[in-house]
Amino acid sequence: MSLRFAFIGFRHGHIKSLYNLVKSTDGLELAAACEEDAAARAELKAAGDVEITHSDYERMLDEVPCDVVATGDYFAIRGHREIRALAAGKHVISDKPLCTSLEDLNEIERLSREKRLKVSCMLTQRGLGCTIGARERILGDEIGPIHAIAFGGQHPLMLGSRAAWYFEPGKHGGTITDIAIHAVDMIPWMTGLEFATVNAARCWNAFAPEYPHFKDGAQMMLTMNNGCGVIGDVSYFMPNSAGYSLPYYWRTTFWGRKGVLEIAHKASGIHVVVDGDKELNSRPLPAGRSGSYLHSFVRDIQGNLEEGDLDTQTVLKASRTVLTIQKAADENLHDIPLTR
Repeated sequence: MSLRFAFIGFRHGHIKSLYNLVKSTDGLELAAACEEDAAARAELKAAGDVEITHSDYERMLDEVPCDVVATGDYFAIRGHREIRALAAGKHVISDKPLCTSLEDLNEIERLSREKRLKVSCMLTQRGLGCTIGARERILGDEIGPIHAIAFGGQHPLMLGSRAAWYFEPGKHGGTITDIAIHAVDMIPWMTGLEFATVNAARCWNAFAPEYPHFKDGAQMMLTMNNGCGVIGDVSYFMPNSAGYSLPYYWRTTFWGRKGVLEIAHKASGIHVVVDGDKELNSRPLPAGRSGSYLHSFVRDIQGNLEEGDLDTQTVLKASRTVLTIQKAADENLHDIPLTR
């Protein structure tokens, strides 16, 4: 029997890739698509790549038999969309971030547990050849126990072409929540470690003075459960003209007891130096696994998870961690334990 997906909200372009993946995957069925924003509906109709069936979310939930609700609406409304879907007995999957408040996350977690429903997120980096290869080498002990990690996930700001709601007060939810969720998910997956402490975090306005409430700078300092230190930057500081093409895009360096390993989305290999080497070595990238987050979600629903799959508990834990980091930045907090 097919899993039937209903979509709510297309105001972030990422959700179109999930929409198309559902359409092209055996055993999955596209049941409905809703967009409540009139301007967004008009754009989707003009583009012709999404068939909108509803303009009212509640009506779609009432009228359409479905198993899963997927959302790609503006960030701050996603928690509400997911809570409503879970309350109606639907599994949920979202573009990242899952939600923008710990209060919403608490309710999502409660409903998921009580109704035995699954929750997932479009954490696409687990499907990349560079992250798969890094995971194999780190868990295979090529560079030994990890003691320090640095990641840079800087993005171009693209004022004028990025969705306007990003810069509307109350709709974005924070740059750390927006971008750092990828690192918060993939670092434990690649290392086998867990985040233990938010030492410090900061967000500030640097590149968009015309939107002083929008804090486009974002940095953090964290500790893993073995004492490994993590420093990350996910600011919107990448040059717009270069877009996502530079070698600095999602560059992550792991310093181990026996050596150092570095990956980047635009690199053609995995860079490794182990003690005894005199020069940098490049290891080949394994094949990627496009759509792995969706395949994991389906297996989670079916109860046949595989090793390394992205499951409900992992998504909820990563979301809680990134929201706690954002809270530290927003409220100038430090040394926050991550105990849940």
